[in-house]
Amino acid sequence: MDTAAAPAPQSGRTITTNIPARLDRLPWSRWHWSIVIGLGTVWILDGLEVTVVGNIASRLSEPGSGLSISSGQITGTAAALYVAGACVGALFWGRLTDRFGRKNLFMITLGVYLAATALTAVSTEAWWFFLFRFLTGFGIGGEYAAINSAIDELIPAKYRGRVDLIINGSFWLGAVGGSLLSILALNTDLLPADIGWRLTFALGAVLALVILLVRRHVPESPRWLLIHGRDGEAEDIVTSIERQVQDEKGEPLAEPEGELEIHQRKNVTFIEIARTVLGRYRKRAVLGFSLFIGQAFLYNAITFGFGAILTKFFDVPAGHTGYYFAVIAIGNFCGPLLLGHLFDSVGRRVMISSTYLLSGLLLFGTAWLFDRGSLSAGTLTACWCAVLFFASAGASSAYLTVSEIFPMETRAMSIAFFYAIGTAAGGISGPLLFADLTSTGKVGDTVLAFQIGAGLMCAAGLVAAFLAVNAERRSLEDIARPLTAAASKAKAAALPARGSQGPSAPPAAGTP
Repeated sequence: MDTAAAPAPQSGRTITTNIPARLDRLPWSRWHWSIVIGLGTVWILDGLEVTVVGNIASRLSEPGSGLSISSGQITGTAAALYVAGACVGALFWGRLTDRFGRKNLFMITLGVYLAATALTAVSTEAWWFFLFRFLTGFGIGGEYAAINSAIDELIPAKYRGRVDLIINGSFWLGAVGGSLLSILALNTDLLPADIGWRLTFALGAVLALVILLVRRHVPESPRWLLIHGRDGEAEDIVTSIERQVQDEKGEPLAEPEGELEIHQRKNVTFIEIARTVLGRYRKRAVLGFSLFIGQAFLYNAITFGFGAILTKFFDVPAGHTGYYFAVIAIGNFCGPLLLGHLFDSVGRRVMISSTYLLSGLLLFGTAWLFDRGSLSAGTLTACWCAVLFFASAGASSAYLTVSEIFPMETRAMSIAFFYAIGTAAGGISGPLLFADLTSTGKVGDTVLAFQIGAGLMCAAGLVAAFLAVNAERRSLEDIARPLTAAASKAKAAALPARGSQGPSAPPAAGTP
């Protein structure tokens, strides 16, 4: 919907609406698939970016690559700068996403990513490469906040868990592509050493342009419009969605039940956000920190360092590491794909805690086998495939968790805050520490790196066992009442639609 000529937003009014209930009672349709494709495919690009850099590190450090840079600088410094850029970008764009809307920001952040990736492809100096790795991360960080906010606010409650997990897990489809693409890029029989790696980044920019064109048709979040005094636009969007879904299904939609009374306002201050997230929802804040720190250390360390382990300890040629990474990337994607529906049926608490704990325990086992010298390149890859099958579902649930357990007015900023703090703690220190430990060539140092990652995942799993919120099949407004909602009618929006499929929402009691 084109809102360029929309009337000026009106704040300060109190309105009663059933729009959240109308969105949550919709059956799955082609329109929902368009949202998944328009918004979710960017994680494929992120996976391609991260994986390509990890796999081409050895080639970039060789003479004739066109860059004077070492392998350690690529897997350590450049990786840390990419993650640092993502953390800064998440905070910067996250605040703007809550203030100016989901659609405005997910268009801008993808544009930043596109430009920075294209400029990375023409790097001639190490400082240039580092700068645009940082700016690429800066754009991706904003995507995390804007995309996860929009997806959770547009997808019906019954499907929210599995859809969010699969979309975040699609990162690994990009990782598969990046792994296979790196094999082509490193083949000097096909491409010169100073050209192949540049083409991989250029391809990322081209794919981003295609996604940008598709994304133009994704509407603004009606929930965000309601809060910001643009209820007329929200009504038009939801009516249009209902018409498309009803035409596809060929039958009337179920009547929505439940209304929400909202006092509209333009902005929420940082003080209100901090008081809400760190004061009213302290236990949920601890949960968010734990989940993000655990998965960030594990994933950023291993993603950037797996190729180095293969070449250093198992003498795998640099041009062949992509094959191994493609295997574990497939395992990573299969985790959210096959386990995602259980987060909506079995429940968040059981599935989040069990995926974190299982991945941690399996990684401890992998470290033990690696220390004993019992692994080859193939069996190490198989072990990692099993570890990351569960870890990937758990890591994707971290984004789902922080996007649904805090009030709508703080959603994007909450995602950005926990992503930035957790990733800064685990995602920046992880690659640097892991690069230092694996570069020594000592088995014991690499085992220690494995054990640190495993310990953090197990710790996060235990926190989730006690503090995870039973958010499955519940309206976002029921899980965390909007700051602008009138107390008398806040719970009404949580009621399931009459005739909707699946069990009714569980009660809010007992959640932290």
